[in-house]
Amino acid sequence: MTPAFPTPPEPYFVPAGAYPLWEEALAAVNRDLAAALPGQRPLRLLAYPAEGGEPEQVYVALANGDAHGTSLEPARSAAEALPAVAEAAQDTVMECLWQVWPVCTLHGLGMHVAEEAGRPVWRCAGGGPSGEPAHVRAAVGELDTVHRPRRPNRKDRTPRRTG
Repeated sequence: MTPAFPTPPEPYFVPAGAYPLWEEALAAVNRDLAAALPGQRPLRLLAYPAEGGEPEQVYVALANGDAHGTSLEPARSAAEALPAVAEAAQDTVMECLWQVWPVCTLHGLGMHVAEEAGRPVWRCAGGGPSGEPAHVRAAVGELDTVHRPRRPNRKDRTPRRTG
């Protein structure tokens, strides 16, 4: 008879209210996901139960439970939770969907989480050969409010009246 190996505990979607800081952060990140990938269902928190003296591990997952990357570290404040959840969400979206997210609409480049004036933001590396500098596209949770800025060297394409 072969020895039976213990069955690892099954992951589960985290119930509402279990991790309020991460849930609040995930709501902001899901606004960005909806703005950039409107057909994508909202991300969720997925937990692997505590086992063998290890604490419960929580990940940001797609709606179907697929997740990638490292687990979230406990957060003491919303300011700590938001960038951690944004980075975890980005890892999951990019690795599970094989899609760059979020993408700067000016340069077509993937953006990364950075900090600007004490808040987490989506930063673009800039325009490559055109020499445009790195820039902040939007605060995390506010991608839907971004508008294309007027570029001073661009031709004016407004119709002209003649005659």
